[in-house]
Parts: sequence; structure tokens; C-alpha cells
Amino acid sequence: SAAVATVLENLRDQGIIRGWRDELYPVAETFYESPMFLMERAAVPLLGVLEYGVHVNGLVPSSTGNSGSPPQMWMGRRAADKSKFPGMLDHIAAGGQPAGYSLAENVVKECLEEAGIPEEMTRAGIRSAGAISYETYSPKSDTITRAVLFNYDLYLPESFQPVPVDGEVQEFFLWTVDEILQSLDPEFHDPIKPNCYSVIIDWLLREGYLSPDVPGYLDILKELRSGDCQ
Repeated sequence: SAAVATVLENLRDQGIIRGWRDELYPVAETFYESPMFLMERAAVPLLGVLEYGVHVNGLVPSSTGNSGSPPQMWMGRRAADKSKFPGMLDHIAAGGQPAGYSLAENVVKECLEEAGIPEEMTRAGIRSAGAISYETYSPKSDTITRAVLFNYDLYLPESFQPVPVDGEVQEFFLWTVDEILQSLDPEFHDPIKPNCYSVIIDWLLREGYLSPDVPGYLDILKELRSGDCQ
């Protein structure tokens, strides 16, 4: 870990690695094995390391009391000074999986740090909802991102209002399912951070808001787990 850190710090000082986080990321052959070493998270794509993270769908049940009525979803707007995707829409909470935390502990941490959600509220309303995987190439940085995202659905009280805490989010607001569906249009005026689309689409599929009768349904299902997943 120390030897890798020396090289990465040198690359940071040369301006090759940007958005330094001071967050150690475990590197292992699979998610459930002990890490071979730890490295700065911002440098992970440069080495082609498989990344892991958690994404939380913040949901508010329908106020009508009708169990069949769609919930609303909390959306956040990323801070304008973020190194990646500034100003874009995002989940209520999400983050990479750092060393020393279980997935559940990381969900609690991210919910508290990003949206001010108390730990007891997160633990009461959270449920795991599977995972997605993907690989993407960025021409700008000439890197390939390989990622597995563990998805969670967090049901929050109607009276709760998330608040930006760590400066990574400007604001939070609620969207209906219809608004979420409209946002999937490639020409939508207020784009969402790219990997959040996959998590949201996975939720729409799981909850039945996208019909299997729609052409391309099976292609979407396949693409949501098209990356390396180990």
C-alpha cells in the first residue's frame, strides 16, 4: 500500500490524478476476499481496478394511503464545484465502498453525510435491492471504469426533508414516477449523473413501471449486469 501510495502521490503532483479524496479503496481479486493493498480512490480508473459502491433510491410512500399508488423519489443536485458531473442530478445518497466498512455501514455513513438522514431512520427504512455492473470508457481521461453498484431502496417518512451536509449536494427535491420516466429521454433538459440512470432504471423494472412488452426490455435487463461482477 505504501509503495503504491508513493507512485500515486507523484502522479497527483504532476496533475495526472485529479479530484484526490484521501479515501482508501481496497483492491482484491473479488469483493469478498481480503484486499491485496489499499489505494487512493481517485486513481482507481487509471489502474483498471474493479470498483464497488452503494447507491440509495430515497423513496416516499404515497400520501393517499393507497398501497397501489406510486411512491416519489428524492433527487439531489450535485454541487457546482464537484470534480465529476458538477450540477447534475444524483441519488439522495451514493458513494464508493471504502476500506474498513461493511456495505450496510457505508449506506448509513453516506445517508448521514450527504443528506442528514439519522442512522436510526436509515436502518428502519433500508432494504437491499440487488446490484448492477457496467464498464464505460471516458475519452476525456482515457480510462475505463469497471464498476459494481449495490442498490438499496430507502423508504423515508413523508415529513422528513433531507438537507445537504457535506457540501457535495446543492439541493434535494421530490420527483413523481412520471417525472422520472420523462428524465430518461436523451434530450431531457436536466440530465442525471450517468451511472444513476442504471440504478433508477433497475428500480423502474423491479417495481413494474417499465413493461416487459416494450421492445428492448430484455436488452436493458441484460445491459444492467453486463460488466464484470465478482
